[in-house]
Amino acid sequence: MSLSDAIKVDRRPLDRKAADILREQILSGRLPPGHRLVETALASQLEVSRGTLRAALRALAHEELVDQVAYTKWVVPEISDQDAWELYTLRGSLEGLAARLAAQRRTAQSLSALDAAFDRLVKAVEAERHPDVAEADLALHKTIVAITGHRRLIAQYRLLEQQVRRYILLSNALIVDLKQMIAEHEPIVRSIAAGETERAERLARDHNAPEAEKAAAQLRRELG
Repeated sequence: MSLSDAIKVDRRPLDRKAADILREQILSGRLPPGHRLVETALASQLEVSRGTLRAALRALAHEELVDQVAYTKWVVPEISDQDAWELYTLRGSLEGLAARLAAQRRTAQSLSALDAAFDRLVKAVEAERHPDVAEADLALHKTIVAITGHRRLIAQYRLLEQQVRRYILLSNALIVDLKQMIAEHEPIVRSIAAGETERAERLARDHNAPEAEKAAAQLRRELG
């Protein structure tokens, strides 16, 4: 390690650091749906001011990972079967368009990035770790969106990203045979590589419908 590496300092603003910590705790389930976030306690735990904490919570509210209730309380929102349906339909539309454009605009560089993202998913499945599979799953879809070069599509998907991550962690946890993840994603990757625009769009739009139905059914059971 060089001296410059040794003295590197994390220069992110404190509110972003706090938001990153809370986001990870929400997505990991350590702060479960329905959990109330108490400002004084969290500010003390994270060693930040109340103002800094509120800025972090507002950022997470923008990502719809926390809700503000009556301007005084913050809670981790519940996930309903309606949420699962809304997220699936919106995600399907964005990812379908992304797959079509990725197939239409494919280059050697974009296909190399796509292959690397798919290989990451394959390795995560082989290791049989649900959290790693969930991250690799999202990373693959983010790669497909990124290689389109469509700035506004990329920006809209980024707004949806944390909700998608939360949903993927839930839906992937319901998958018993992780190898089906490869079977579901490989045709999308191959269609993009082959320039099959219509097929790539259809597969990307529809591939997670069964998982959305499973997640919605599980949520309905949990909510009685």
